[in-house]
Amino acid sequence: MTPTAPSKPDPKVLLIRFRRIGDVVLTTPALALLKRRFPQAHPTYLVEEPCRRLVEGHPHLDRVLVVPARQPRRDFLKLLGAIRRERFDVVLDFHGGPRASWITLRSGAGLKVGHGIRRKGFLYHRTVPRTGEDGPLHSVETHAGLVRALGLGFRKDEIPPVLLPPSRPEDIRSAEEAAAGAEKAKLVVFHIGAGNAYRDWGLENIAALAEMLIRRGAAKVALIGGAGDQPREQAVLAGLREDPRAGDSLLPLAGKLNLIALRELIARSSLFVGPDSGPMHLAASTTTPIVAYFGPTLPAHFGPWRPGLDPARTVILQKSLDCRPCRQRACVTGDFRCLRTISPAEVFSACAPFLGH
Repeated sequence: MTPTAPSKPDPKVLLIRFRRIGDVVLTTPALALLKRRFPQAHPTYLVEEPCRRLVEGHPHLDRVLVVPARQPRRDFLKLLGAIRRERFDVVLDFHGGPRASWITLRSGAGLKVGHGIRRKGFLYHRTVPRTGEDGPLHSVETHAGLVRALGLGFRKDEIPPVLLPPSRPEDIRSAEEAAAGAEKAKLVVFHIGAGNAYRDWGLENIAALAEMLIRRGAAKVALIGGAGDQPREQAVLAGLREDPRAGDSLLPLAGKLNLIALRELIARSSLFVGPDSGPMHLAASTTTPIVAYFGPTLPAHFGPWRPGLDPARTVILQKSLDCRPCRQRACVTGDFRCLRTISPAEVFSACAPFLGH
């Protein structure tokens, strides 16, 4: 007989989502729902090292287990054994990938819940669809659906906002130092990176928007991204280096802040600008206005999740094309037009009201 809910009021629950930044952030409303349904539960979150700070110290978690992004087979087998010895009552597999599937299967949990992924339904006692009968389901809704499968009923408008762990003093200090000198100026946090070529707006567009924000928006612009985005950052800086006033208005911060410090910086800014990305979802955990441009993905699935916040503070730019959304395996037009035909002028026009223009 298939179990429908944990057999006790204080279940040990394993939550699995290894990566990436946005995907981990979008599981956090489900953590709040789980705590609402089972306030005495003991949730443990399994995550990869790069995303540790997104859940470590989270108010709705008892513990975080951290594994490297790449594990030798022997270490993975040790992990399987350790998890089985924990005797979890419930596993919620937010991830659904091969490693998460093996952990779920071998966990020994009395109730296993996961997404309804083709050829993996046998792994779980209960499965939850990733698509809705009446339209698209946001990623937050699909994760919340795993908690609903434990016997908790709630409406979409009852799903809470994303919530990250509280900042540590060093995170706040890093953000304040990064924003030093921008107190009297409008500060724009501009994400210049991209998860892949399909979400890459292009250096030419990025440089043009940075110049517009500085010259026409009278803003200071913090360029953010990973360490791998530093060459792009330097290219943007080089383009404005001939004008000392413009150059002084750019803050090169790619690869210099941890994820929680970055959230603190965004919270202190006038505006966040960037593509569908992890930093965009960090921005959604603040009240800072967001201007985001979407290409191969749909906002209905992955847009900023900000219930209760004035919708005018979140602006989405996108093009209506027959090839959207796509699986980001091959661009049928070969030129990534879904994203790159969104012009810097269009993005600046969306930013201008938040800069006092």
